[in-house]
Formats: sequence, structure tokens, C-alpha cells
Amino acid sequence: MSADEFDPMIERLFARTPQMADAPLFAADVETKLHASTRVRTLALTLAGVVGGIIAVRESMNVNLHLAGSQAPVAGRVIGQGIQSASLDVQGAVASGLSQMGLADMTLGSMGGMQLFWIAAGALIALAAAGVMKLSQEV
Repeated sequence: MSADEFDPMIERLFARTPQMADAPLFAADVETKLHASTRVRTLALTLAGVVGGIIAVRESMNVNLHLAGSQAPVAGRVIGQGIQSASLDVQGAVASGLSQMGLADMTLGSMGGMQLFWIAAGALIALAAAGVMKLSQEV
């Protein structure tokens, strides 16, 4: 058999796929397994997110660094001073940037740092929830 005869014969053989007797049953079984694993995965990811969120909120409420206190170790005081100076530098840079844009007098009212923290945390949680929803729709 020459190559000219062999190639068309192979193409003809593979062009027709044989029908299996249990093809509909197999397809239904695969669909059932796919849907079951999606539900389990969604439940596991949701549970992990809730547990992680609860732990993160609990830990953020208990933050107590005392890096700049007089009883802190020398390294802790140095780190505290470094963080404070970096914070002042960042605040100065942001203030100068806002004043260049004409937004130097913009204030957020009488909100304290904890209120701003919760607003930012709520925004991040909403963003994460939107991402999870989009991901669950794609998968």
C-alpha cells in the first residue's frame, strides 16, 4: 500500500466515530459529576472565605503593637520611629500632591481612623464578593 492510498484510508476511518451503546448514559453521568463538584467547590470556598474573614476581623481588632512605648525594646522603638517618620513622609507627599491638584482643602468630615478603616474594609469585602461572583459565573 502506497502513501497515497494509506492517508485517505486513515482519514476515512477516523472521520466516522463509532457510536457507543451507552453514550447518553455516559454524558449524563459526566454532567452529574461536574455539577456535584461545582457545588462542593463553591461551598468549600465560601466556608473558607467566611472563616478567613472572621479571623481577619478578630485579629485586626486585637492589634496592639506598642512599638514606640518607653517599655518597648530598643529595636521596637527604632522600628516605631521609622514607621512614624515614613508615615509622616507619605502624609506630606499626599498633602503636596493634593495641593497641586487643588484638593488640599478636601476633608472627609469628622470621621476618625477607625471609621475610615471600616469603610475601606467594607469596600474590599464588596470587591472580593464581586470577584467571587464573577469567578463562579465563569467556572
